[in-house]
Amino acid sequence: MEFHIDKTDNLARACTIKTAHSTIQTPVFMPVGTAGSVKSLDAFDLREILGADIILGNTYHLYLRPGDETIKNFGGLHGFTKYNGSFLTDSGGFQAFSLSDISKADENGVKFKSHIDGSAHYFTPQKVLDIEYNLNSDIMMVLDDLVELPSTKERINLSVTRTIKWAKKSIEYHLSEKNSARAAHQNIFAIIQGGTDKEFRKKCALELCQMSFDGFAIGGLSVGEENALMYDTVEFTTPFMPQNKPRYLMGVGTPEDLVENVERGIDMFDCVMPTRNARNGTLFTSFGKINIKSAGFIKDEHPIDKECVCYTCKRYSRAYLSHLYRARELTFFRLASLHNLHYYLTLMKQMREAILVGEFKKFKAEFYSKRA
Repeated sequence: MEFHIDKTDNLARACTIKTAHSTIQTPVFMPVGTAGSVKSLDAFDLREILGADIILGNTYHLYLRPGDETIKNFGGLHGFTKYNGSFLTDSGGFQAFSLSDISKADENGVKFKSHIDGSAHYFTPQKVLDIEYNLNSDIMMVLDDLVELPSTKERINLSVTRTIKWAKKSIEYHLSEKNSARAAHQNIFAIIQGGTDKEFRKKCALELCQMSFDGFAIGGLSVGEENALMYDTVEFTTPFMPQNKPRYLMGVGTPEDLVENVERGIDMFDCVMPTRNARNGTLFTSFGKINIKSAGFIKDEHPIDKECVCYTCKRYSRAYLSHLYRARELTFFRLASLHNLHYYLTLMKQMREAILVGEFKKFKAEFYSKRA
């Protein structure tokens, strides 16, 4: 992986990441393709219509179905899905957290039962990487221990201790495999935990950032804490992260979250929000959100957003989209998802352009002014 900082504007960064499969300009938002598919969209939609250079897949879900060995036999995720951009694969740590009623962490990994058939499985740091090698993802996240917020100091301390221990095992294993064909072109990111406790965030960041990972993520946020506390935690943590490597904030978030955290020095984001909200009828625009379920859109001849040039807005009216939603037509999911993801990807491009000319502060003021 190649990484270069193109320009900074205070803490905000415009960078370029090159992997074996694509060149990624940051700030970047990664559409979430949990099971190897961004819901309702295909590879053509992602690359040719949206121009998405990187998407996210999930190790836990792909391991269970269709199985990493199956995907390996198709040449990894790129051959299996026909998406030729970059893939980042999450480690499964969030699933252990979100499915805590059927999972249990110990000192060496996470035991869990499949949410599909109840079968028993055990993820260790090495096991997770073996799966990700089979998936042939460009960026592999290591196994971490995520906790709900708020949480006790004892539980956060345990999370940080496990996360550091598992990260050390992961990087040692990866470096030992680096000379083999399966690991030659894959990159590995560590995940900084610590809740909103600054002492533990600092400890976790300092220890992880001494290890030779290709990039670093901030995990364990946007899991119940207030936005202001999340922003404060990011602002506190980023100075402990290397300047010369990518910074990724996992599972975040709203358009406002993206703007606020780019301002604090984050390069990479992912979240299910644009596609999940699309399927529920909520559409993002330059002036805020609208809900296409509203009766006011039934005869509305305008596009979703007059400023938008996405595939959907150039072709269809709010009235048509309202009709599709009310009629429960599957076409709605695709058109709404294309719009919401276009909005998110365009927002990132606009922030990059503002950083490159030193006008991020002006961009942010205009962003909020339109919403007012």
